[in-house]
Amino acid sequence: MKSGQNGRLYALVRLDLRLLLMGLLTVLLGTAAVITARAMAGAGSVDIPIVMYHSVLKDRAYHGKYVISPAEFENDILYLKEHGYTTILMEDLINYTNGGELPEKPILLTFDDGYYNNYLYAFELAKRYKVKFVISPIGRYADQYSESGETNAYYTHATWEQLREMTGSGLVEVQNHSYDMHRQQGGAQGAKQRPGEPDKDYRERLTSDISKAQEAFRENLGKAPSTFTYPFGAMSKSTPGIIKELGFSASLICREKISAVTRDPESLYGLGRFLRESGISSKEFFEKRMKLSP
Repeated sequence: MKSGQNGRLYALVRLDLRLLLMGLLTVLLGTAAVITARAMAGAGSVDIPIVMYHSVLKDRAYHGKYVISPAEFENDILYLKEHGYTTILMEDLINYTNGGELPEKPILLTFDDGYYNNYLYAFELAKRYKVKFVISPIGRYADQYSESGETNAYYTHATWEQLREMTGSGLVEVQNHSYDMHRQQGGAQGAKQRPGEPDKDYRERLTSDISKAQEAFRENLGKAPSTFTYPFGAMSKSTPGIIKELGFSASLICREKISAVTRDPESLYGLGRFLRESGISSKEFFEKRMKLSP
């Protein structure tokens, strides 16, 4: 082979090696970028335990799956304080996805349905111990008992005046639990689509009810809720999309799981909660049921 040909061959080999090295470098840089992005996402992920309460009554005859005693709620508060947990609100989680910060061991306490006994017992304990909780009233009953003025720990619901007092304390946050969908209706539970119901009709029915509740909250409390709390945790395939379209920044379900909230706002939808029933100690509930670190 002549010297000129040797030179050209050598140049081609060098070019191939340079291209190979550049390709390897590109792959390595791309992999590093992916790893860095995943690390950043992981660093921003916070596990959020959420407790779901309903009624609080002194009468032992009513204690069970959905009714606990004031003493049990107080013991839960004392357990959380003793073990360094800080109660937060949905507003804190939303702010976190927008660049805000959370305490070291955050936890959410939520009350569904908006019973008067939440105001009578839970709110008093919240004020005593300076803890926060989320309450999700059913709009229809807030209207009903505001009009009647009836107060009974066993069955009435909090009035708009009582809800205003709670939210005005800075300790309680009100969220949307529908206006009148917390029941079995037309063969469907809660916010689910009825069997055979056309998609268009379902969308209109769901939108109408939830919008009516939003307007009632805005009119009576001066602020529309940011979060939708699913009645019974029930939903259909299209429900989450409609909830987002209605402007909610988050949603609470009834599936028992610890949800990881990241800087991504999408992580706020479908947050799991653990039902707090009567008859077990705070230690057993938080450590065995919820698997929290003491």
